[in-house]
Amino acid sequence: MRDHGLLLSRQAIQRQLRAMPCALYLVRLIHAATGQAWSGRRHWSAADLGQPATLGFLRARNRQGCDIFFQPFAGNQNAGYILVDLDEAPPAVWEGMRHNGHAPCVVLESSPGHWQAWVHVSTVPLEPALATAVGGHLARIYSGDPASIDWRHLGRLAGFTNQKPARRLPNGYAPWVRLRYAQAGVARGAGALLEQARRTRHPVLFTGSAQAFGWALPAAAPAAAEIYRAWLHRLRILQRYPQPDWSIADQWVAQELLRRGVAAATVAGILQGGSPGFPRRHADPLDYLRRTLACAFREWAATPFSPQGGPCVDAHGCAPETAAGTSS
Repeated sequence: MRDHGLLLSRQAIQRQLRAMPCALYLVRLIHAATGQAWSGRRHWSAADLGQPATLGFLRARNRQGCDIFFQPFAGNQNAGYILVDLDEAPPAVWEGMRHNGHAPCVVLESSPGHWQAWVHVSTVPLEPALATAVGGHLARIYSGDPASIDWRHLGRLAGFTNQKPARRLPNGYAPWVRLRYAQAGVARGAGALLEQARRTRHPVLFTGSAQAFGWALPAAAPAAAEIYRAWLHRLRILQRYPQPDWSIADQWVAQELLRRGVAAATVAGILQGGSPGFPRRHADPLDYLRRTLACAFREWAATPFSPQGGPCVDAHGCAPETAAGTSS
């Protein structure tokens, strides 16, 4: 008997991948209730993702509570696709993006009122800092989520459900991730966008450890401050603690970033440029960052994961890895 649901998922995936051509794609399974990623890091081609066995595996994990995230893969660089994570995007946003030469190649409705747009800006891989700077620039223009601008940030794959509890529909069901637009092509204004990003990118977000910990870097980089503030809001720190202990807040923010696969050196740069009044009264700021990250990593690593129905594992039985940044 023909599986109509599998057929619809396959059609949605194929449309999305045709609009985002790449040799390989990074696909991650992340359990919505815990934020833990228990799939091995898998690099699949479009042909692999079209196989019934692969789709059946992904659909089964999705039903067990895992969200399906992906990103075009280019090793330690960005593949030329920039994610813009939007909430309550009115039609004027899409018209504005087209008018400005930033037309998306893919638009997804990840849940009612929540949108993701992928903008193709380069046919060759981009260095991480440049891709992050482009993401930050687009987020500022179109009121995107500043916590989703990192060069490795994962978006959703169409054809599956959004398992986040906060996104449940009134009837209790998980909403489908719907593909609303798909058209391959580099954005008309990509060249100007890249040039502007090269002039204004924020060095604090380089992933190299020497650069991220270097005190010659600007300590108040706007992108780092935006990311830090976004996590304060997400974790409701100021709502719960109007006068927080910033050392504890730093650890909580660092833990969430590490949980999503942000490199430790990048997390250090975000704390350096975003934590209020940093380095405050710390006599050795570098040592403080190291101790904060070590503590955050221990807390993150100790978080248990035992979803109902068994662990989420990769189709080939690979060991679990830390989750990369994801969007709603």
